[in-house]
Amino acid sequence: MTVLTLVSCSVFAAQTAFADRDKYGNNGDNQQSADASEDGTVSVTVGGVVFDRSKNGSGNAAGALTSTTSWSPPPCWYAPKYTPEQLKKYLEPTWEAGSTGYEWDAEQRDRYVNGHPYKDFNKEKTGKGYFWDSFVNKVFPPGWDSCEKPIFWVDQGDPPPANIENAVTPEVLAELAYAEIRVPSTKVTLAPAAATKVNLPTWAWLDVADFKPVSVTASVPVIGITATATARPKSLRIEPGTKDAVTYPASGVCEADGDRIGEPYANGKADRTPPCGVRYLRSSGDGTYPLQATVTWEIDWTGSGGAGGDLPDGTFGATQDVVVQEIQAVNR
Repeated sequence: MTVLTLVSCSVFAAQTAFADRDKYGNNGDNQQSADASEDGTVSVTVGGVVFDRSKNGSGNAAGALTSTTSWSPPPCWYAPKYTPEQLKKYLEPTWEAGSTGYEWDAEQRDRYVNGHPYKDFNKEKTGKGYFWDSFVNKVFPPGWDSCEKPIFWVDQGDPPPANIENAVTPEVLAELAYAEIRVPSTKVTLAPAAATKVNLPTWAWLDVADFKPVSVTASVPVIGITATATARPKSLRIEPGTKDAVTYPASGVCEADGDRIGEPYANGKADRTPPCGVRYLRSSGDGTYPLQATVTWEIDWTGSGGAGGDLPDGTFGATQDVVVQEIQAVNR
């Protein structure tokens, strides 16, 4: 019942709120519905695209990646939305209401009814393709309103027109999946744990169980294309929260080694220099130092037809408080 309500509300809003549409009649619809398969996999349809987030990072502290470059996922895109009959039912009530003005209505009738370029909503091609419309990222980032192409037709099996930017392809799906990736908290494990001492090396590492690769799959089932974006932990940057500290290694960047970043402390390692960690040179007094831990994740993708490649690295960080105490001397 919830799924039906979500979809119905979206369609009703799209048919009645033409005041919010762009100059071509596109509404940037961000319709969403959800479904769960027998194995518990949850798929969420947003803007004509189905996202499978079942292999995503989880937990209250999980968060979205920030690209390490100026690149960002598409703020809007085009995807299949209407059959000929659905487009007719969508547009005709608006024309009859006259709320968008005679000139605009006449232009739309000419485009979709009179054969310039579509005749009678392309009914002769029913079952052989779809009308595509624009959708927007649900958080409305800069550029969300840049998809202004009028609703257009694509034959089943054909790629979308090359001159329409961000019409869904496997690569665009991979970019949209990137935006849906959530990675676990970057809180590192420290030893000593409760409080460290001045000039005592503190070991730092990430729990391997929490830092396995995560992925999101985006697809458009009606045209049979899909893409999976996978994020893998690449490195950990430690910023001690004070200039009075030394990091291990000196750069503060601990590279991934196989399936781990850093090395857990264990008895017998007290005289060793940690491969990843920090040594504080001054007490935190009555307060704490805000240690910032930021993990860089490398992203690649695979898609329909053997497509694939790399996407920009992403980062996600968190701050944790560290107590640093003076070493107490014992007078005899």
